[in-house]
Amino acid sequence: MSANTPATPSYFERIDDHRYKPTPHVGGAWDTAEQHFSPLGGLIVHAIERERAGRPGTGMVLSRVSFDILGRLATDECEIRVETVRPGRTIELVEATVLIAARPVVRARAWYLTAIDTSAVAGGGAARLTPPEEVASWPMASVWPGGYIASLDVRPLAPPQPGRATAWLSTGTDLVAGETASPTASWIALVDTANGIAVRHSPEEWMFPNVDLTIHLHRLPEGRWTGLDTTVVFGPTGQGLTSTVLHDVAGPVGHAQQILTVRPQPAAG
Repeated sequence: MSANTPATPSYFERIDDHRYKPTPHVGGAWDTAEQHFSPLGGLIVHAIERERAGRPGTGMVLSRVSFDILGRLATDECEIRVETVRPGRTIELVEATVLIAARPVVRARAWYLTAIDTSAVAGGGAARLTPPEEVASWPMASVWPGGYIASLDVRPLAPPQPGRATAWLSTGTDLVAGETASPTASWIALVDTANGIAVRHSPEEWMFPNVDLTIHLHRLPEGRWTGLDTTVVFGPTGQGLTSTVLHDVAGPVGHAQQILTVRPQPAAG
């Protein structure tokens, strides 16, 4: 590679074993000066996987991960601390805390369950989605600003409707510069986008950011495409819920939920 050839873009650059520097590609949709949570969610899973890789093989797989967003995600360097709070041979619970300027901004909990062969009884999921190569790209940046949205290849199966959309997402942006992230971490790094693909009301008039994200998996995702079959509901007292059936190209892999705080945008002037 010549000195003039740009490196593959990334969402984060590693500083040391626990600290990361975000790049402009994490720029948020509600505030471009903040991080979009989606790549940070993938980074947290990457950090958890690195911590667990330092121990003998556990024979367990990620089955649920939940993220609580505690504060503003400034585009400053972050530290991720990982702790196993419930060790076990067949079930394990891991907790990760993200700190920015020494303050906790995200707490995550990941359940790992033992992996055994249950293919004889597997079934019950949703139908497979139309493959992404058969679907045209959609300029999501026409609805949302920010470096993160600009980094995506978004392919809806049909034009998004208020509160309803099904779309494939992919990106050519690495999670961490110079590192190979697992298919699971890279796939999860796109899931939080679900709240933006099925806009119920214009984000210029209404705010509806999510304060959490919970992902349940009945199998590990594979490949570079994250499929989101999303429904958004607004309640009458300021709460909303984004619910998503999650897919990879082989079929459904689980579900995601995001609770929203719904409120009008401040009046201009």
